Amino acid sequence: MADSNAPVTVRTRKFLSNRLLQRRQFVVEVIHPSRANISMSDLAEKLAKTYQTDKARIVTYGFRTIFGGGRSTGFGMIYDNEEAQRKFEPKYRLVRKGMMPKVERASRKLRHERKNRAKKYRGTKKTKAAEPAKKK
Repeated sequence: MADSNAPVTVRTRKFLSNRLLQRRQFVVEVIHPSRANISMSDLAEKLAKTYQTDKARIVTYGFRTIFGGGRSTGFGMIYDNEEAQRKFEPKYRLVRKGMMPKVERASRKLRHERKNRAKKYRGTKKTKAAEPAKKK
């Protein structure tokens, strides 16, 4: 049975200071025997304590648990400031961190169907065609 309070060891490898992108980047190795995995927020807290930085500036992603469990590796970055983080991080990771609102839009299939319906009309009727067909 996995114990959520079991000790976890966090190691960083290939530590690199990237001045151009205003961040420090590294490979994160998490050793978690007798435990399923560690949450990203817990991991960010541990890294923030290790590198004496703000938890909000830490970005971790791409984690893979090694076959057999007990060990995971992923990638981590510590940005120098929020401005650099907003500038260089991909939008989806900013949404994940809650730094940017998620843009809700129709599914890909719906968008394509709407586009193809609109092709059959000219002028102002196109907007009517874009609306979904009325159910009888």
